[in-house]
Amino acid sequence: MIKVGIVGGTGYTGVELLRLLAKHPNARVSVITSRAEAGIPVSDLYPNLRGHVDLAFTEPDVDSLGQCDVVFFATPHGVAQNLMPALIATGTRVVDLSADFRIRDAELWARWYNQPHGCPELIDQAVYGLPELNREAIKTARLVACPGCYPTAAQLALLPLLQQDLVATDNLIVSAASGATGAGRQAKVGMLLTEISDSFKAYGAGGHRHLPEIEQALHDMQPAGSDPAQVTFVPHLLPMVRGIHATCYARAKDAASLPDLQALFEERFLDEPFVDVMPAGSHPETRSVKGSNMCRISVCQPQGRDTIVVLAVIDNLTRGASGQAVQNMNIMFGFDETEGLDVVALLP
Repeated sequence: MIKVGIVGGTGYTGVELLRLLAKHPNARVSVITSRAEAGIPVSDLYPNLRGHVDLAFTEPDVDSLGQCDVVFFATPHGVAQNLMPALIATGTRVVDLSADFRIRDAELWARWYNQPHGCPELIDQAVYGLPELNREAIKTARLVACPGCYPTAAQLALLPLLQQDLVATDNLIVSAASGATGAGRQAKVGMLLTEISDSFKAYGAGGHRHLPEIEQALHDMQPAGSDPAQVTFVPHLLPMVRGIHATCYARAKDAASLPDLQALFEERFLDEPFVDVMPAGSHPETRSVKGSNMCRISVCQPQGRDTIVVLAVIDNLTRGASGQAVQNMNIMFGFDETEGLDVVALLP
C-alpha cells in the first residue's frame, strides 16, 4: 500500500482524485492540503466522500508531503513550481495535473502563461504523461506532467495518423468543446448557470494556452526529421457539467493510397485499456464516458476525399485530468494500469 498526498484538493480535479483513490486497492491518501480550507474535514466540502475519506485539509508542508510515496498537484499553474524542488529532493515521486511542466520550452511556457517559469531546472526531468505515447518513460519518472484535457483528446485522436506519417501536418484542425468544469471551481459570472445554459460559444479562437502543448506532443509522434505539426485549435464551451468532444481534421498526403483507417486505429489501440475505437460509422457521445477514464474514438474519410475526420470524447475531469493521473501513478508503481479506474461510465 503506497501513501498518497494531494496538494490543492478543493477543486474539481482534487475531488475527482479523491473519488478514484478512495477505492484504489493499493493506494491510500494520507495528506490533502489547502491553505484556504485548512482544518476543515474533506467530507464537509464534498459530502459525496462522507464515509470514504476521513481526512481534514492541512497547510502544505514539504516534510509531511515528503513522507508520501507519490504526491499529486491539483493546483492552478505556477503553484507546483514553487514547491517542486524541495519536494523532489525528499525522494517522493510527483504527478502534476497543472500545466507547470507540460511544455519543455520555459520561454514558450512563459509567453502563454504570462509569467516567468519558476522552476526551469526541473523541466527536463518531467515526463509527459500520455500513457499511449510515453508509457516506458513514465515507469521510471520522478516527475510526470499530466496532460491537459483538450490535449488528451486531440493527441489520442491524431496519434495513429501522425505515427504512420499519413497526413500533412501544416494545417491540422482541432475543434473541441468542453463542459463547464473545465474552467475550474472559481466563482465567475461567465460560468453561472444562467449565463451558459441554452447557449454554445467558442473562446480563445485567437490562441489558447493548450495549443503549444498539443503541438509539442503531436511533433513527438511524428517520424524523426519531420517539420513540427501546426494546429488550428478552437475550444468551445458546452452548457453541461463535464465532458469533451473533439472533432479533428487532417488532410491525407495521398488519399488514394491510404490504408484501411478503421483497421489502423483498431490495431494501434488494441492493447490500450482506456481507448475504445468505435465501429465504423459511429459518432461517440460524451455521455458514454462520463465518470470514466475511457476515450472513445471514431474515424472516417468523408466522400473518400482527402480530409480525414476523427471524433474523440473523454470526461475532462477523469481521462482529461484525475483519472489519467491515477493511470500514470499505476504505471509508475508497477500496478495494473486499470486499478482504481475500471469503472463503468454513468448513464443517463
